[in-house]
Amino acid sequence: MTSGNSVADQTIHILIVEDDPDINALITRFLKKSGYQAEGVANGREMDVAMAKHPFDLVLLDLMLPGETGLDLCRRIRATSDARVIMVTALAEVTDRVAGLELGADDYIGKPFELIELAARIKAVLRRGAPRKSETAGTPEVIHDSLHFSGWRFEPERRLLYTKTGVRMALTGAETDLLLVLYRHAGQVVSRRQLIVLTRGDEDAIDERTIDLLVSRLRRKLAQGGRQLELIRTIRGDGYLFDTTIAGGEEKPS
Repeated sequence: MTSGNSVADQTIHILIVEDDPDINALITRFLKKSGYQAEGVANGREMDVAMAKHPFDLVLLDLMLPGETGLDLCRRIRATSDARVIMVTALAEVTDRVAGLELGADDYIGKPFELIELAARIKAVLRRGAPRKSETAGTPEVIHDSLHFSGWRFEPERRLLYTKTGVRMALTGAETDLLLVLYRHAGQVVSRRQLIVLTRGDEDAIDERTIDLLVSRLRRKLAQGGRQLELIRTIRGDGYLFDTTIAGGEEKPS
Protein backbone atom coordinates (compact mmCIF):
# COMPACT_ATOMS: atom_id res chain seq x y z
CA MET A 1 0.00 0.00 0.00
CA THR A 2 1.34 3.40 -0.96
CA SER A 3 0.09 6.73 0.22
CA GLY A 4 -1.07 9.89 -1.49
CA ASN A 5 -1.33 13.44 -0.25
CA SER A 6 -4.72 14.97 0.45
CA VAL A 7 -6.36 17.42 2.79
CA ALA A 8 -9.62 16.33 4.38
CA ASP A 9 -12.25 17.79 6.67
CA GLN A 10 -11.05 17.30 10.24
CA THR A 11 -14.66 17.12 11.43
CA ILE A 12 -15.10 13.80 9.59
CA HIS A 13 -14.74 10.81 11.92
CA ILE A 14 -13.73 7.46 10.40
CA LEU A 15 -13.63 4.11 12.20
CA ILE A 16 -11.34 1.37 10.86
CA VAL A 17 -12.38 -2.19 11.77
CA GLU A 18 -9.40 -4.38 10.84
CA ASP A 19 -7.92 -7.28 12.81
CA ASP A 20 -4.44 -7.07 11.26
CA PRO A 21 -2.65 -4.61 13.58
CA ASP A 22 -0.12 -3.51 10.97
CA ILE A 23 -2.73 -2.75 8.31
CA ASN A 24 -4.97 -1.10 10.91
CA ALA A 25 -2.16 1.16 12.11
CA LEU A 26 -1.10 2.01 8.55
CA ILE A 27 -4.60 3.04 7.46
CA THR A 28 -5.26 4.94 10.68
CA ARG A 29 -2.02 6.92 10.35
CA PHE A 30 -2.71 7.65 6.70
CA LEU A 31 -6.22 8.94 7.36
CA LYS A 32 -5.04 11.11 10.24
CA LYS A 33 -2.29 12.51 8.03
CA SER A 34 -4.94 13.19 5.39
CA GLY A 35 -6.85 15.34 7.87
CA TYR A 36 -9.54 12.97 9.12
CA GLN A 37 -10.30 12.02 12.71
CA ALA A 38 -9.51 8.29 12.55
CA GLU A 39 -9.71 5.47 15.08
CA GLY A 40 -8.81 1.80 14.64
CA VAL A 41 -10.40 -1.24 16.30
CA ALA A 42 -9.88 -4.98 15.78
CA ASN A 43 -13.32 -6.61 16.10
CA GLY A 44 -17.04 -6.18 16.57
CA ARG A 45 -16.89 -5.77 20.33
CA GLU A 46 -14.37 -2.94 20.06
CA MET A 47 -16.43 -1.41 17.26
CA ASP A 48 -19.52 -1.32 19.48
CA VAL A 49 -17.57 0.37 22.28
CA ALA A 50 -16.16 3.00 19.91
CA MET A 51 -19.51 3.75 18.27
CA ALA A 52 -21.20 4.06 21.67
CA LYS A 53 -18.77 6.82 22.63
CA HIS A 54 -19.43 9.08 19.65
CA PRO A 55 -20.88 8.88 16.13
CA PHE A 56 -18.77 8.15 13.07
CA ASP A 57 -19.33 9.46 9.56
CA LEU A 58 -17.80 6.42 7.86
CA VAL A 59 -16.76 2.90 8.84
CA LEU A 60 -14.04 1.08 6.92
CA LEU A 61 -15.03 -2.52 7.58
CA ASP A 62 -12.95 -5.61 6.86
CA LEU A 63 -15.03 -8.54 5.64
CA MET A 64 -12.94 -11.33 7.15
CA LEU A 65 -12.84 -10.75 10.91
CA PRO A 66 -12.50 -13.24 13.77
CA GLY A 67 -15.83 -14.01 15.42
CA GLU A 68 -18.47 -11.79 13.85
CA THR A 69 -17.78 -11.20 10.17
CA GLY A 70 -17.86 -7.88 8.41
CA LEU A 71 -21.29 -8.77 7.01
CA ASP A 72 -22.62 -9.28 10.54
CA LEU A 73 -21.22 -5.94 11.61
CA CYS A 74 -22.50 -4.17 8.49
CA ARG A 75 -26.00 -5.36 9.30
CA ARG A 76 -25.69 -4.00 12.84
CA ILE A 77 -24.29 -0.66 11.68
CA ARG A 78 -27.17 -0.19 9.28
CA ALA A 79 -29.67 -0.91 12.06
CA THR A 80 -28.15 1.55 14.52
CA SER A 81 -26.23 4.23 12.61
CA ASP A 82 -26.30 6.50 9.58
CA ALA A 83 -22.56 6.05 9.06
CA ARG A 84 -21.39 5.28 5.53
CA VAL A 85 -19.76 1.86 5.15
CA ILE A 86 -16.94 0.77 2.86
CA MET A 87 -16.31 -2.98 2.91
CA VAL A 88 -12.72 -4.20 2.56
CA THR A 89 -12.40 -7.68 1.11
CA ALA A 90 -9.76 -10.01 -0.26
CA LEU A 91 -12.46 -12.35 -1.59
CA ALA A 92 -12.92 -12.54 -5.33
CA GLU A 93 -16.46 -13.97 -5.35
CA VAL A 94 -19.02 -11.46 -6.61
CA THR A 95 -21.63 -12.88 -4.22
CA ASP A 96 -19.52 -11.85 -1.23
CA ARG A 97 -19.22 -8.30 -2.50
CA VAL A 98 -22.88 -8.04 -3.45
CA ALA A 99 -23.89 -9.36 -0.02
CA GLY A 100 -22.23 -6.34 1.54
CA LEU A 101 -23.94 -3.95 -0.87
CA GLU A 102 -27.31 -5.57 -0.23
CA LEU A 103 -26.83 -5.22 3.53
CA GLY A 104 -26.33 -1.51 3.03
CA ALA A 105 -22.62 -1.00 2.39
CA ASP A 106 -22.00 2.06 0.25
CA ASP A 107 -18.92 0.73 -1.54
CA TYR A 108 -16.19 -1.85 -1.29
CA ILE A 109 -12.50 -2.02 -2.03
CA GLY A 110 -10.46 -5.15 -2.69
CA LYS A 111 -7.20 -6.12 -1.02
CA PRO A 112 -4.49 -5.30 -1.77
CA PHE A 113 -5.18 -1.66 -2.51
CA GLU A 114 -3.25 1.59 -2.76
CA LEU A 115 -3.93 4.13 -0.03
CA ILE A 116 -4.49 6.79 -2.68
CA GLU A 117 -7.33 4.63 -4.08
CA LEU A 118 -8.80 4.26 -0.60
CA ALA A 119 -8.70 8.03 -0.15
CA ALA A 120 -10.55 8.52 -3.45
CA ARG A 121 -13.27 6.03 -2.51
CA ILE A 122 -13.72 7.62 0.91
CA LYS A 123 -14.12 11.04 -0.68
CA ALA A 124 -16.62 9.69 -3.21
CA VAL A 125 -18.75 7.95 -0.57
CA LEU A 126 -18.75 10.98 1.72
CA ARG A 127 -19.60 13.24 -1.21
CA ARG A 128 -22.58 11.08 -2.18
CA GLY A 129 -23.84 11.21 1.38
CA ALA A 130 -23.06 14.86 2.13
CA PRO A 131 -25.96 16.96 3.39
CA ARG A 132 -26.93 20.14 1.63
CA LYS A 133 -25.50 23.36 3.06
CA SER A 134 -28.93 24.31 4.38
CA GLU A 135 -28.95 21.24 6.63
CA THR A 136 -27.51 22.91 9.72
CA ALA A 137 -28.09 22.26 13.39
CA GLY A 138 -31.16 23.95 14.77
CA THR A 139 -33.02 24.00 11.47
CA PRO A 140 -36.58 22.90 12.36
CA GLU A 141 -37.37 21.38 8.99
CA VAL A 142 -35.17 20.45 6.07
CA ILE A 143 -36.54 20.46 2.54
CA HIS A 144 -34.86 17.76 0.47
CA ASP A 145 -34.88 17.66 -3.31
CA SER A 146 -37.45 15.17 -4.54
CA LEU A 147 -37.59 13.46 -7.93
CA HIS A 148 -40.91 12.15 -9.21
CA PHE A 149 -41.68 9.36 -11.67
CA SER A 150 -44.67 7.05 -12.29
CA GLY A 151 -46.29 7.90 -8.95
CA TRP A 152 -43.06 7.51 -6.96
CA ARG A 153 -41.21 10.17 -4.97
CA PHE A 154 -37.44 9.67 -4.74
CA GLU A 155 -35.19 11.55 -2.30
CA PRO A 156 -31.61 10.62 -3.23
CA GLU A 157 -29.94 12.65 -0.48
CA ARG A 158 -31.90 10.78 2.19
CA ARG A 159 -31.82 7.46 0.30
CA LEU A 160 -35.60 7.19 0.51
CA LEU A 161 -38.30 6.11 -1.93
CA TYR A 162 -42.02 6.78 -1.41
CA THR A 163 -44.94 4.99 -3.05
CA LYS A 164 -47.96 6.86 -4.37
CA THR A 165 -49.72 6.21 -1.04
CA GLY A 166 -46.79 7.55 0.97
CA VAL A 167 -45.24 4.27 2.09
CA ARG A 168 -41.55 4.88 2.69
CA MET A 169 -38.78 2.52 1.60
CA ALA A 170 -35.15 2.84 2.60
CA LEU A 171 -32.53 2.36 -0.10
CA THR A 172 -28.92 1.35 0.28
CA GLY A 173 -26.22 3.63 -1.06
CA ALA A 174 -25.67 1.37 -4.06
CA GLU A 175 -29.41 1.26 -4.84
CA THR A 176 -29.67 5.03 -4.56
CA ASP A 177 -26.77 5.58 -6.94
CA LEU A 178 -28.22 3.13 -9.46
CA LEU A 179 -31.74 4.58 -9.37
CA LEU A 180 -30.41 8.13 -9.71
CA VAL A 181 -28.42 7.21 -12.82
CA LEU A 182 -31.41 5.41 -14.33
CA TYR A 183 -33.64 8.40 -13.57
CA ARG A 184 -31.24 10.80 -15.23
CA HIS A 185 -31.20 8.57 -18.31
CA ALA A 186 -34.93 7.79 -18.40
CA GLY A 187 -36.01 6.54 -21.82
CA GLN A 188 -32.43 5.71 -22.81
CA VAL A 189 -30.76 2.32 -22.97
CA VAL A 190 -27.78 2.29 -20.60
CA SER A 191 -25.25 -0.53 -20.82
CA ARG A 192 -23.95 -2.35 -17.75
CA ARG A 193 -20.49 -0.88 -18.26
CA GLN A 194 -21.98 2.61 -18.44
CA LEU A 195 -23.88 1.97 -15.21
CA ILE A 196 -20.66 0.89 -13.51
CA VAL A 197 -18.83 4.04 -14.61
CA LEU A 198 -21.74 6.37 -13.81
CA THR A 199 -22.34 4.90 -10.34
CA ARG A 200 -18.78 4.11 -9.28
CA GLY A 201 -16.63 6.38 -11.44
CA ASP A 202 -14.38 3.49 -12.44
CA GLU A 203 -15.04 0.85 -15.08
CA ASP A 204 -13.16 -1.74 -13.01
CA ALA A 205 -14.84 -0.89 -9.69
CA ILE A 206 -17.39 -3.72 -9.90
CA ASP A 207 -18.37 -6.30 -12.48
CA GLU A 208 -21.49 -6.57 -14.61
CA ARG A 209 -22.96 -9.37 -12.49
CA THR A 210 -23.02 -6.99 -9.54
CA ILE A 211 -25.07 -4.52 -11.59
CA ASP A 212 -27.52 -7.28 -12.54
CA LEU A 213 -28.00 -8.25 -8.89
CA LEU A 214 -28.48 -4.64 -7.81
CA VAL A 215 -31.04 -4.10 -10.59
CA SER A 216 -32.88 -7.22 -9.42
CA ARG A 217 -32.96 -5.93 -5.85
CA LEU A 218 -34.17 -2.50 -6.95
CA ARG A 219 -36.90 -4.08 -9.07
CA ARG A 220 -38.18 -5.98 -6.04
CA LYS A 221 -38.47 -2.76 -4.07
CA LEU A 222 -40.26 -0.99 -6.90
CA ALA A 223 -42.64 -3.96 -7.16
CA GLN A 224 -43.67 -3.40 -3.55
CA GLY A 225 -45.41 -0.24 -4.66
CA GLY A 226 -48.21 -2.35 -6.13
CA ARG A 227 -47.64 -1.22 -9.69
CA GLN A 228 -47.57 -3.90 -12.36
CA LEU A 229 -45.48 -1.86 -14.79
CA GLU A 230 -41.88 -2.98 -14.96
CA LEU A 231 -40.01 0.29 -14.73
CA ILE A 232 -36.53 -1.17 -15.29
CA ARG A 233 -36.59 -3.15 -18.52
CA THR A 234 -33.83 -5.46 -19.67
CA ILE A 235 -32.78 -4.77 -23.25
CA ARG A 236 -31.14 -8.03 -24.23
CA GLY A 237 -27.55 -7.58 -25.32
CA ASP A 238 -27.60 -3.84 -24.65
CA GLY A 239 -28.36 -3.09 -21.00
CA TYR A 240 -31.26 -1.53 -19.14
CA LEU A 241 -33.97 1.01 -19.93
CA PHE A 242 -35.75 3.06 -17.26
CA ASP A 243 -39.20 3.05 -18.83
CA THR A 244 -41.02 5.86 -17.06
CA THR A 245 -42.44 9.32 -17.52
CA ILE A 246 -40.87 12.07 -15.46
CA ALA A 247 -43.49 14.06 -13.57
CA GLY A 248 -44.44 17.46 -14.93
CA GLY A 249 -43.07 20.57 -13.30
CA GLU A 250 -39.54 19.23 -13.12
CA GLU A 251 -36.75 19.51 -15.57
CA LYS A 252 -36.36 16.43 -17.70
CA PRO A 253 -33.13 14.54 -16.87
CA SER A 254 -30.29 15.08 -19.29
